[in-house]
Amino acid sequence: MIKKLVISVLIILNINIVNAGDIDAGKKVFNKCKACHGIDEGGKNKLGPNLWNIVGAPIASKEGYRYSKALVAYASEVGIWDKENLDAWLKKPNSVVRKTKMIFSGIKKDEDRDNIILYLQSNGKK
Repeated sequence: MIKKLVISVLIILNINIVNAGDIDAGKKVFNKCKACHGIDEGGKNKLGPNLWNIVGAPIASKEGYRYSKALVAYASEVGIWDKENLDAWLKKPNSVVRKTKMIFSGIKKDEDRDNIILYLQSNGKK
């Protein structure tokens, strides 16, 4: 009985660890974004805005970056970049905001999106 309980707990803990995400894997996935986005604190905008402290930040609000009217309208409806709308955005930006300036087609794998969101969270206010 105790053996089954221990095995069950270990299985549950392992599942939670797997579902927790992987910052290092997210950093690797972010390499797809580096051409257009920086992620350094105080970093400059590139073709896209700097993504330092983006998780939980108001959408379309990075100073010095000119956003599309469509993204500004989306921001007024949705508010902030939370995990849910970041996931949808990263999956396929054009399905979230049809006339976005972002030309990236998206990240298909759920695990990759989870990891990149975790990486983005790790690059912000602590």
